[in-house]
Amino acid sequence: VQLQASGGGLVQPGGSLRLSCAASGSFFRINNMGWYRQAPGKQRELVADITSGGSANYADSVKGRHTISRDNAKNTVYLQMDTLKPEDTAVYYCNAGVVGTTYHEYDYWGQGTQVTVST
Repeated sequence: VQLQASGGGLVQPGGSLRLSCAASGSFFRINNMGWYRQAPGKQRELVADITSGGSANYADSVKGRHTISRDNAKNTVYLQMDTLKPEDTAVYYCNAGVVGTTYHEYDYWGQGTQVTVST
């Protein structure tokens, strides 16, 4: 199973970016999917996650500004980031709980995509 993330980049404060992460490979289903971020010198933290049924959970720092969604048919999770702030600058990682063909769930991570919010 591989998670391929895309959509990062450089944006000015107040701008928007949309991250995408697609899962590929052989598996039975994907349970929760989510986005984490890690800024320099800080620990990795949850940004948002979403269940297979569409229930979303957000970090307080991004509530009202970012929106997580998923397309189960495409095994893809998205993070729409609006009203970006310099403190949103970090490497963003997607995460998925994948149930394999043996019906055990394993945690997978994407390769990370850099988001920089700066003038």
